[in-house]
Amino acid sequence: MEKIRRALISVSDKNGIVDLAKFLDSQGVQILSTGGTLKALTDAGVPAVQVSDFTGSPEILDGRVKTLHPKIHGGILGRRDLDSHKMQMREHGIEPID
Repeated sequence: MEKIRRALISVSDKNGIVDLAKFLDSQGVQILSTGGTLKALTDAGVPAVQVSDFTGSPEILDGRVKTLHPKIHGGILGRRDLDSHKMQMREHGIEPID
């Protein structure tokens, strides 16, 4: 099994999310997050990257559109076992999200 390198955490119910994020961070996982979840994590001392910084696109429509971006969906859906996916991800600057 491959090591998890990057995770996207964006939840409405924050119960338990800080503990999960602290565990992921302790394992060297980069955490991507949005809005209130990002605030909860960083307030608890968990390093996280704002999704808009990762994608280069701002949140729009009052925060309703923040993770709908090829760098997010391509990172989640891209298959590392397919050379064609790996090539397209490199061409478009898409990093895997585990």
